[in-house]
Amino acid sequence: MQTTFTIATTGPGLTMFTADVARWLAASGAGDGLLTLLVRHTSCSLLIQENADPDVRVDLAEFFHRLVPPTTDPSMRYLTHTYEGPDDMPAHIKAALLPVSLQIPVAGGRMRLGTWQGLYLFEHRSAPHRREVAAHFIHD
Repeated sequence: MQTTFTIATTGPGLTMFTADVARWLAASGAGDGLLTLLVRHTSCSLLIQENADPDVRVDLAEFFHRLVPPTTDPSMRYLTHTYEGPDDMPAHIKAALLPVSLQIPVAGGRMRLGTWQGLYLFEHRSAPHRREVAAHFIHD
């Protein structure tokens, strides 16, 4: 089974899409197997992360902003890919550091995520985007 999820972001930060994937698995009658997710872009990432305290998402976004600031920051003046804006090359760097695909075991049609885990698209660009995540479920 395959599908594509479209995730609207509001700019940099983490957007949870766990419920969308869970609904798709349930509606499709998935049993036991393996779910693979792949983000189809080079300036965002996928994460399994804390789903209870929103401060975790804020802190992660701030950490990566400090780790890889925009090209307007003097420490980033060595970058040459700047014609798409000061956030573009830093977004590519963040996507190179973080996962762009995830594999999640599924049992009885439900993802085997931990109690406090959720699926997130991590937007690294400054503007809102519509991102696509390809999903592929393989039955045991």
